[in-house]
Amino acid sequence: MKIPLARPSITEKERRAVAKVLETSQLSLGRKQREFEKRLAEQAGRKHAVVVNSGTAALHLIVRALDIGKGDEVITTPFSFIASSNCILYEGATPVFCDIKEKTRNIDASQIEKKITKKTKAILAVDVFGHPADWDAILKIAAKHKLKVIEDSAEAIGSAYKGRPCGSFGDASIFSFYPNKQITTSEGGAVLTNLREIADLCRSMANQGRKIEGGKWLEHVRLGYNYRMPEMEAALGIAQLSRLSGFVRKRARVASLYNELLSGVPNVEIPSLAPHVTKMSWFVYVIALSKRYSRKNRDRILESLRKQSIQCGTYFQSIHLQPLYQKEFGYKKGMFPVAESLSGRTIALPFYPDLTAKEVVRVCSALARCL
Repeated sequence: MKIPLARPSITEKERRAVAKVLETSQLSLGRKQREFEKRLAEQAGRKHAVVVNSGTAALHLIVRALDIGKGDEVITTPFSFIASSNCILYEGATPVFCDIKEKTRNIDASQIEKKITKKTKAILAVDVFGHPADWDAILKIAAKHKLKVIEDSAEAIGSAYKGRPCGSFGDASIFSFYPNKQITTSEGGAVLTNLREIADLCRSMANQGRKIEGGKWLEHVRLGYNYRMPEMEAALGIAQLSRLSGFVRKRARVASLYNELLSGVPNVEIPSLAPHVTKMSWFVYVIALSKRYSRKNRDRILESLRKQSIQCGTYFQSIHLQPLYQKEFGYKKGMFPVAESLSGRTIALPFYPDLTAKEVVRVCSALARCL
């Protein structure tokens, strides 16, 4: 039987919540959207939340709300899903990559200051795979140089840095609710901030540039987009968010079992947590092969696992080596060696809350035979 890479946990609670919305005439811009926003703000320890139709949309809105545009630079990581860099390009600004730390896989804060120029306007850091970035160091640098800070917490709802929840850092942050995330709305995302001005701008732009209050339906006061989250998705999100603590516990159980079974396997590097991580909400479980393995060796192992009906993936491909970025910016191999090395050695193993111990054992046994 096939073991999928990811699988959302949908129960009768979620199905009832969505069906209840379908019994009403309010399928957009309704009570469920407002309720979901309130609960997300509470989860992140923020004053405001604005739900939208993807994490990518949330990032784009924040970039616009912070007035980042042509001629500006934003320092970010090359080891992430591509949206964390593309959102900068959307507004004509330039992503400036800073290499990562191998153990945490997050941006290396000790290298950020070397990347700052007169054009630098912000730092966009990612809580990769659910592991919080080094926020004290990042915020200190940003304050020193008067830079804006964006937290991409698309993968880290439920994690905490020194007791403070992910999603609470910087001028604004985001969550994502794609089906493989800790909670899902099928597609969806959210902007989180303590600043009313940012929240209002994002809410207006997500709704075709309409006024927040007092405007007419066909009156548009600024450039906007159709980034709205439907009521059915918000209802699904509310139900999922109520189960977040259980999801986090179940994911931690699966990660712990993987760690136990793989810790003694030669040439396998299991994920490690920095001391500042006081709560880990695992998004995916990603191992790295030892440096004696090439990308071709890794890809051979992936193919072998897939032939055994075990789905697996490569998280992440270095953004600067994506064809678009090489063409537009002239990036070449060797420019960010830590990110590049990891990109060629990582394997994302099947990971979701209801993965059984028997299935984890099967995955680990198959992996060991492939090495």
